Amino acid sequence: MHARIRDTAIYFDVEGMGLVPDGPQMREKPVMFVLHGGPGADHSSHKGGMTPLAEKAQLVYFDHRGQGRSARGPKETYTLENNVEDMEALRQHLGLDRIAVMGTSYGGMVAMAYALEYQRHISHLVLVATAASHRLIDRAKRIAAERGTEQQRAACERLWAGEIGSDEQFADLLQILGPLYSTTFDPQKAAESRARTIYNVDAWNVGLETFMRRFDFTPRLPEIEVPTLVIAGRHDWICPPDLSEEIARLIPGAVLRIFERSSHWVRADEPRALLDAIAGVLA
Repeated sequence: MHARIRDTAIYFDVEGMGLVPDGPQMREKPVMFVLHGGPGADHSSHKGGMTPLAEKAQLVYFDHRGQGRSARGPKETYTLENNVEDMEALRQHLGLDRIAVMGTSYGGMVAMAYALEYQRHISHLVLVATAASHRLIDRAKRIAAERGTEQQRAACERLWAGEIGSDEQFADLLQILGPLYSTTFDPQKAAESRARTIYNVDAWNVGLETFMRRFDFTPRLPEIEVPTLVIAGRHDWICPPDLSEEIARLIPGAVLRIFERSSHWVRADEPRALLDAIAGVLA
């Protein structure tokens, strides 16, 4: 489904009923927006694995503008600000009041930015394997230098330099870095996920040019007053756990969960524990 909002068309999909029979009445479940990572990826990696949560909430997946199945349009519009305003426009388009928001990686950055502007419309905030400032780049470079193979270190340098000329090259680099992203990396599953994903390297490159190298939410995080769960993977190379600790320390009342057997892809490394943690928040 596409929502024609603002100056674009945003692809979204819904999993689970919003109203469920509960004895003599119909009970309304909470709605949770699921924000994918990137920039330059899409929502497909969340499909299937999130399905058990549809018992607790109605899940709304969507692709950020220019990514996945959303309309591409001028690449200069692929900004964090537009991602936030598109999300707010989608909430209004669906006629929703308050939503739970779960953001993973770059999706967590969009979630924090959205909360700083529209937290009156958020019931709960879940931030998974993300960071609140550009300092993640230097940390990721150092960790890749320590843990990565020669090929992975070279891929990391190309990734952060923005020296990627095509969607295929972007997918190739992410495939090389796969074993850093997951402690349970499975080449066959990774290849299947890659085949399902629609990449847009322009979104990554524009993100580096306009946002990633200078953003810093940390001075404003104490303004967020909604119930917040912060999740990190102990072995995360790109958003290491100390950056999640920083987020949890700055958001009043935030709860921090560090998954000891996970890297960046917590949903692949410890899927059941991740779902249980999020379900606990929704309950």
